[in-house]
Amino acid sequence: MALFSRMLDIFCRLVIITAGAALVALVAMMGWMVFGRYVLNDTPTWVERGATLAILSIALPVAAVGVRERFHLSVLGFRESLPMAAQRWIAVACDALVGLFGFAMMIYSQELVEMVWNFRIPLLGISQGWTYVPLMVCGGLITLFAIEQVLLDILRKEGPEQRGIKAAFLE
Repeated sequence: MALFSRMLDIFCRLVIITAGAALVALVAMMGWMVFGRYVLNDTPTWVERGATLAILSIALPVAAVGVRERFHLSVLGFRESLPMAAQRWIAVACDALVGLFGFAMMIYSQELVEMVWNFRIPLLGISQGWTYVPLMVCGGLITLFAIEQVLLDILRKEGPEQRGIKAAFLE
């Protein structure tokens, strides 16, 4: 289990680094668009599509990291009012459902990528499939992270615990 968690730590770090690079690229693209529009009086048309791809590569994989770090919105009042044994199994069920959702997201977005791969984004000259690859990656990461959470919920002796992003920084 420790090796699996370390591997997922590496995935999380790669996602955060990639999202950071995409954010820098997004800022650079927006700066180029403003410079082109107001200084050169020639707005670069590719920036809008490039920015869309950058935003997708930031938001979707980082949302998957949120599944692992448990910083997504959740309502815990009902679960916390139950006995500890019931809390554990509700946590397992919720994490399993999230994993199934991630798996379905990965499979169906892969079909979407395959369906549009031969079409090109006119302004960028790259495959339309790249628009949906972050969705497929997000689904795969959600699946992996949910598997880890289910295993941790089952192996944990006490009730469900909020791992949280603060714990990740303290490790």
